[in-house]
Amino acid sequence: MELIKQSRKFVYTNKIYIRMSKQQLLTPYHKNINLKNRVVMAPMTRSRADNEGSVATDELHGLYYEQRASAGLIITEGSQVSKDAVGYIHTAGIHTEEQVEGWKKVTKRVHDKGGKIFIQLWHVGRMSHPDFHNGELPLAPSAINPNAKSYTPEGFKDTVTPKAMTIDDIKTTVKDFKNAAANAIKAGFDGVEIHSSNGYLFHQFFTATSNLRTDEYGGNIENRTRFFFEVLDAMKEVIPQEKIGVRFNPSLDGLFGITMDEETIPTFESIIKKLNDYNLAYVHLSEPFTDVSNIPFAVKEIAKHFRPLYNGTLMINSAFDQVKGNKVIEDGYADLVAYGKPFISNPDLVERFRDHLELAEWDESTFYVPGAKGYTDYPTASK
Repeated sequence: MELIKQSRKFVYTNKIYIRMSKQQLLTPYHKNINLKNRVVMAPMTRSRADNEGSVATDELHGLYYEQRASAGLIITEGSQVSKDAVGYIHTAGIHTEEQVEGWKKVTKRVHDKGGKIFIQLWHVGRMSHPDFHNGELPLAPSAINPNAKSYTPEGFKDTVTPKAMTIDDIKTTVKDFKNAAANAIKAGFDGVEIHSSNGYLFHQFFTATSNLRTDEYGGNIENRTRFFFEVLDAMKEVIPQEKIGVRFNPSLDGLFGITMDEETIPTFESIIKKLNDYNLAYVHLSEPFTDVSNIPFAVKEIAKHFRPLYNGTLMINSAFDQVKGNKVIEDGYADLVAYGKPFISNPDLVERFRDHLELAEWDESTFYVPGAKGYTDYPTASK
């Protein structure tokens, strides 16, 4: 009972603090990217493109993102840059004209509500299954099974040993990302985010335990990060740098087939420092998804560690609430805070923060199923 009382007192005290102080989350931000507030909707796979062309639809995707347009920035769910990039069922792509037309309707609805929206460009690499590729093996830096699960049309299936990418495969994928960036501009997006995180293709190249290559794309840190920077440089040819964001998860371990080692953090430090030579919209980092306190070479506080290394706009996410979000900005460790699940069940998350209202709970059983239920039917507090 005493513990419960203390917990309530802590929450109450924090609410008083927020009410009496200026909420940094709700202040505008202007540095390469102009945002009306610093509350970002994080990219989240929702598996609602259950149609033959993997197309975002006006009635579902359009309404879903329109409802959340009060965010300073919306980052869409991961959108595959090619057929080879697919690894999850019913995810909307950005590599065909039909898909571009579908996304045009989404961006218009967000813009009509005064919102800003980036699309996350995605290639899952080995986190896929032959079911998505006509029986062919998914691509990866090396032929190493991540021993994870892929969400296929027949449900979750075990991943397989992938095909190690040839140089031609890598060059083709660079072109795929460049094409996807050009398509994003055609579709009306304000920018793009390169998904270099969470055990997907670029992360697989970064990590020595998943990249055993002996050519110019493997071995040392410069080689393992080469593919990512080739993609970034190619995209610069079709989209301004200040319209490109990038996402990383430096202390990911034990999930999505990724295992940290002594070179993991130095690799990400090298990437972040090198990104100072670019003029990006932002760098988006995740705090650890799991407890890494027993890993001696892991970083437990990502924003605090990487803030001194990067001169541009830094976005942070993972398990932030209103209090923690305001504090990480006040402390100078981040400029923007991305919220995931709270945005699922609270389309008016910004307004709830503004008015100090309780948040609605989300229903995990509807995260990855078709239809409007658990997607566009969460009410605002005013309703």
